[in-house]
Amino acid sequence: MAIMPEELPGEINEEILDPELPICDPHHHLWEYPEYLSRPGSRYLLEDLLEDIKSGHNITQTVFVECMSKYRQDGPQEMKPVGETEFVQGIAAQSASGLYGPTRVAAGIVAYADLTLGSGVAKLLEAHLEAGKNRFRGIRHSVSWDPSDSIPAYMNPPSGLLLDSKFREGFRFLQRYGLSFDAWLYHPQMPELVDLARIFPETQIILDHIGGVIGIGPYSGKREEVFQQWKKGISDLSACPNVVVKLGGLGMPLSGFGWTERKIHPNPTELAESMSPYYHWCIEQFGVNRCMFESNFPVDKVSYSYGAMWNAFKRICRNFSAEEKAALFHDTAIRVYRLPSKP
Repeated sequence: MAIMPEELPGEINEEILDPELPICDPHHHLWEYPEYLSRPGSRYLLEDLLEDIKSGHNITQTVFVECMSKYRQDGPQEMKPVGETEFVQGIAAQSASGLYGPTRVAAGIVAYADLTLGSGVAKLLEAHLEAGKNRFRGIRHSVSWDPSDSIPAYMNPPSGLLLDSKFREGFRFLQRYGLSFDAWLYHPQMPELVDLARIFPETQIILDHIGGVIGIGPYSGKREEVFQQWKKGISDLSACPNVVVKLGGLGMPLSGFGWTERKIHPNPTELAESMSPYYHWCIEQFGVNRCMFESNFPVDKVSYSYGAMWNAFKRICRNFSAEEKAALFHDTAIRVYRLPSKP
């Protein structure tokens, strides 16, 4: 599960920039953890996302990414994640009715499948495809691991999972079913993803959150050293044509910017100044047609508001052409997740 601390107060303190620019948000979550409803952040459903979206930016479509919510309670253990796809498919159908506004929420669905099932993952992928109707696009199997116990590990994967033979046996089935792979890992693990991408050049791989830059624990106070290591990893990955990168995720406490420790959210100008070295490097290495801005909401909501975040992204691209902005904010995501160009 992915319970988050209560977000900080603070609102965007400037007008929405370029409010007509179409945006596809290719990474957000929807969750409800009944056993934790007394805790802040235990629920983030359609109405919560729409409340954030109404900040003024032109969000046309979104992509849901798995977060261990609403798994099936019964049946084989390996099939339980299908419950999340069923849950999100229902929300997507609500949104598609048009009764909740023009944004098409969860036009694409990325779910979890245990690739270490090897060939046994085929049955699970087929169940996701059936449950997600025409919206199921791919899977995310988190491999985020670090030797330090002070670094949180989503789903607690073992070390070297991307190199595991059983994992790769299951990975082969993604191409068979025309599915993509969202990679959630930490920046020291990027060489492992390079190896995977080279072995499976026909499978679309999406690097989540620019590769999980760590700035806490043993990485605290080493921002420049980490930055240089991260830059090399991004450069090496960019040489793999089947890899694209999501520009976002720096609002997580993991990144070490300390925004969650403040009494008020940072403004868009400050956010842009902190984020731009990372996002500009990704764009320089991958090109705009292999980069897409993402919200990672509500996880990043602990650091900044939805409106301020997109304004910061627009500030980062203020000198880009209209075509380049279209790719970064909309077109790359639409192409990679195979969404309708007009919802």
